[in-house]
Amino acid sequence: MNVYLDNAATTPMTSEVVDAMTTVLRSNFGNPSSIHSFGREAKAIIENARRSIAKLVNCVAKEIIFTSGGTEADNMAILCSIKDLGVNHVITTSIEHHAVGHAVDAAIEKYGVKLSKVKLTENGHVDLDDLVAILEANRADKILVSLMHANNEVGNLLPIKKVSEICRKYEAYFHSDTVQTMGHYAIDIAALDIDFLTCSAHKFHGPKGVGFLYVNKNLKINPLIEGGAQERGLRGGTENISGIVGLKTALELANEETASHQAHVQGLKTYMIERLRSEIEDVRFHGDIDPAHSLYTVLNVCFPNFKKQEMLLFMLDLEGVACSGGSACTAGANMGSHVLRGLNADTSRSNVRFSFSRFTTKEEIDFAMEKIHKIMKED
Repeated sequence: MNVYLDNAATTPMTSEVVDAMTTVLRSNFGNPSSIHSFGREAKAIIENARRSIAKLVNCVAKEIIFTSGGTEADNMAILCSIKDLGVNHVITTSIEHHAVGHAVDAAIEKYGVKLSKVKLTENGHVDLDDLVAILEANRADKILVSLMHANNEVGNLLPIKKVSEICRKYEAYFHSDTVQTMGHYAIDIAALDIDFLTCSAHKFHGPKGVGFLYVNKNLKINPLIEGGAQERGLRGGTENISGIVGLKTALELANEETASHQAHVQGLKTYMIERLRSEIEDVRFHGDIDPAHSLYTVLNVCFPNFKKQEMLLFMLDLEGVACSGGSACTAGANMGSHVLRGLNADTSRSNVRFSFSRFTTKEEIDFAMEKIHKIMKED
């Protein structure tokens, strides 16, 4: 048996997504920029997908810009806000995804913008009082606040509507990386009143290499990638038609049964927490595990010390359990998790991120627990 518990890194595509993409790959090869019938047909597919996605997240179709994924979308939001909107001060945290953190670092080096990092509470939430204090002290600056909706390693959820209200009060732009929450929660962009929001299809059973950036229609930005008039002149490059169809199909499927998927996956997460607490002495959890404040797909576990703890991930893999020690984007860096460091977590122990999807089963959790016990008993 092989069990996949690394869904925060990527998710398997559904058969419906594969079928929808295959149909396009076989039948709709035209370039959407061509004016003949093949091109017009391809263009229509893209625009129909754009309208469908906009309806699902409650925004205007022209506010959706298709990208190669979340990283490009995050970079576009941050860098274009500086280049085109005059932002000279970015407020973020030390535990954002590197797609945000590295983009901000690059902006500091290239454009000399000011950086402020919001404090975190003891269990890893953004300290909203500190956010207000920073905004209050820097009223003269043109500010972009960039805070992720859910942390990809520990799962803490941001009160995104509250942050939006704070940003509007202080006339700051607000960008949120919703890569881990899009397709898992019902997101109403109009109700959020946000400026930028990012999405990546492969986090909710869609294809890799495609996502979108939502840009509030009241903002005027220029393309980050030059080279053509695609995406209404905002993103050069021939569109990934099959990927866009896969994104649309995956998001439609995710939104059909969001509540039941959430109940199923939260039940599995709670079950694993209960088993870990009752069966392993001194086990701990990073981040907030309260379902009201935590992403239901992610569980970050801090295991007690044992002889082979440094080999835990490797040994779990050998036993047929796929999981991770943090973000897949830094898995080969051997630097440890910047998120756990930012939370001042105990990194002397084995820290494992288990992440679930609607296809995960209770039997798979039981199998993983069996293998955890086996490895720890080999001490």
